[in-house]
Amino acid sequence: MKRVLLVLGLTILGVAGFMVAKIGPKDVVGLLRYDQRHAGRLRVGDRAPDVTLTALDGTSRRLLAGSAGRPVVLVFGSYT
Repeated sequence: MKRVLLVLGLTILGVAGFMVAKIGPKDVVGLLRYDQRHAGRLRVGDRAPDVTLTALDGTSRRLLAGSAGRPVVLVFGSYT
């Protein structure tokens, strides 16, 4: 029984070490700290919720519903 637990523990430690080496320790900490996804209510084909969008200049805003029928590019994140 002790051997099984030892092998299992070493396997888990090895997999965790491999993941840290593969994606980097900084990204692992970020993943554990910030990844708090949860399932939402939207499904494929649903209309987008009417939200207020901020333009790239950071000052002007517009409603998503006001862009109906025109392409809209949503940028999530930063390029810095």
